[in-house]
Amino acid sequence: MTDAVIRATNLSLTFETNDGPVHALKDVSLDINKGEFVSFIGPSGCGKTTFLRCMADLEHPTGGEITVNGVSAEEARKARAYGYVFQHAGLYPWRTIGRNVKLPLEIMGFDKAEQTERMNRVLELVDLAGFENKFPWQLSGGMQQRASIARALAFDADILLMDEPFGALDEIVRDHLNEQLLRLWARTNKTIGFVTHSIPEAVYLSTKIVVMSPRPGRISDVIESTLPTERPLEIRDSPEFLEIAHRVREGLRAGHSYD
Repeated sequence: MTDAVIRATNLSLTFETNDGPVHALKDVSLDINKGEFVSFIGPSGCGKTTFLRCMADLEHPTGGEITVNGVSAEEARKARAYGYVFQHAGLYPWRTIGRNVKLPLEIMGFDKAEQTERMNRVLELVDLAGFENKFPWQLSGGMQQRASIARALAFDADILLMDEPFGALDEIVRDHLNEQLLRLWARTNKTIGFVTHSIPEAVYLSTKIVVMSPRPGRISDVIESTLPTERPLEIRDSPEFLEIAHRVREGLRAGHSYD
């Protein structure tokens, strides 16, 4: 397939520790195509975040290969091919929301007029227009995470990598941000890689769900979603949604050893 934006081939990663080697990933192969929303789900320690970090050149595989836009992850990082959203918003408390969003643009040398134009555009995308002069501590946790997403979108990379961005939020806020993220994805046509522990979140958001097994991290199932593009929250009560969620749950169970 030539339309793979991200391609992993027999990817492995072993960490050397004082207690011996830790096999985080083993023989992982996956294609992520342009415009897909791909969620990674699995038990803690299964390597899903490590896999995402390999895409972002934050971890370096010890075996196999990974390419982003047809080049190495390192080259893609230098070409600013993706934005990355961490589990915690990571906003600088002494900078306003606007200046937090502008930070990568400052580092990249955009002129001030362009910085302001991009900041206004992405804050509007995440429904934070008018909050640019607030400080992070003046915003709720959900609003801070939306600001973090805006910062990752500011330089308009085609790929957005998200590591459990809503994991620390309560269910009501999480549902709202899930809806907003789907709208954002529809408006921007980004390719999204998304790590989560939540089966409903993975099923609701994704065009493809990658189920991973415990260490050494392997892919135990890849589920192509049959849900429509338009997804109101109520779709989670539909038989089709529940059927996909059941398959994810079965995949997690099959990949996990309870002995």
